[in-house]
Amino acid sequence: MAASLSRLHHISLHVTNVDKIAYELVSKFKFNLFVARLTEKSKQLAFRKGAAVFVVNERPLNGVTLSSKRGISPSESEPGWTNNIQTGIKNDKDPKCLYDVNPHYSVDTASNVCFEVEDVERSFKSLRNLGCDFLVPPTEVCDEKGIVTYSVVKSIMGNVNHTLIDTSKYKGSFLPGFQDVENGTPLSNSTESSCPVIHFDHITYACPRRCTPQVMSWYERHFGFHRFFINSNEDVDEGYVLNTEGIGLRLTAMEYWKCSQTGIKLPFTDDQQPDCKFVIAESLPDQGSNQVDTFLEQHGGPGIQHIGLYTQDIVSTAQTMGQAGVHFFSPPPAYYTEVGKQQEMEDAGYDPQMLSQHSILLDTDLCQVQTDPSCQTTDTQKKRYLLQAFTKPIFSFTLNRYLLQVFTKPIFSFSDTCSRRSPSPSSHSL
Repeated sequence: MAASLSRLHHISLHVTNVDKIAYELVSKFKFNLFVARLTEKSKQLAFRKGAAVFVVNERPLNGVTLSSKRGISPSESEPGWTNNIQTGIKNDKDPKCLYDVNPHYSVDTASNVCFEVEDVERSFKSLRNLGCDFLVPPTEVCDEKGIVTYSVVKSIMGNVNHTLIDTSKYKGSFLPGFQDVENGTPLSNSTESSCPVIHFDHITYACPRRCTPQVMSWYERHFGFHRFFINSNEDVDEGYVLNTEGIGLRLTAMEYWKCSQTGIKLPFTDDQQPDCKFVIAESLPDQGSNQVDTFLEQHGGPGIQHIGLYTQDIVSTAQTMGQAGVHFFSPPPAYYTEVGKQQEMEDAGYDPQMLSQHSILLDTDLCQVQTDPSCQTTDTQKKRYLLQAFTKPIFSFTLNRYLLQVFTKPIFSFSDTCSRRSPSPSSHSL
């Protein structure tokens, strides 16, 4: 029996230079550093924006952590940016990484997607009976605010693990062992409104060719995931194929099965907000090297290639992040001047020049709409739009290693919602 997941809790990064990543997330991507776990040899920091939470774990390089050194280049981060974190208690003397395992990987990596479950022990027994390899058995961690139980299971996807965690008996702000940061980075109301990222939209795995069916089968068998169609013209067997000049990708998406019925529980006032999807990307044969092949080579195998962030206003978000120093990949200028593409953007209510200024891509899909539910006819179509912008890597030592994708859904973003956004010349909020 598959493990019963409740929701996505957080995504973990393991990096050698925690100062640099902390500076990027707070100063540029406008995340809030809200809790920290400080040991004598390393740091675990948690950053939040809306319901999106990153836990950044400092991993030693040859036994030494870079954040303990002085003289970090200001071009990468402020020197010792996290050295002055104050949590109100003494450092934790337990050196092990809580709620995760040290991946012992040769490069910085996003390697853990943590899910909340209702019963860790039951999930552990179910998955172990299905042959899963557990790196951490059910373990309790407690403090004065309650108890959390977790375990860590190895996935089929490269170095990616999944922490299964039960927080139902815990009343603290995050997890036992983490302390509130007294001198944290609360965001102003103006920043929140100008950069309204509210949750993770999707996680993209990069894998070798023809591995997608095996990955899909593993997640369906162990976690109850089901296929999710990205595009109305997507082939059931081949997935969504992007085969244009310089791009040869096959994309296949999946979601936890409850999404299509009741939706995974999320900490939103609006219960209709979608949960995070998983997308599997592989390169097409005979297309030359592309971003998936580059990732597999530089990362040393399959894994998390990029993470999509959902924003309620992609124009304002891209502008705010750009002004803070985030660099976006720029499409060729001709993309915005093609007659058909210009009309497509204008039909969606956007100025092509404005989208070009912020490196925002727009794609249109047609959705069949039932005009007579009683007889299930579908004689009309409505357009749905996907807007997205890709940042350059935050793991800067190698190209295309890791991307954060700013994502917005006026009506379409790996979603089956088919409502139409009315163009508005005075506002581009979504």
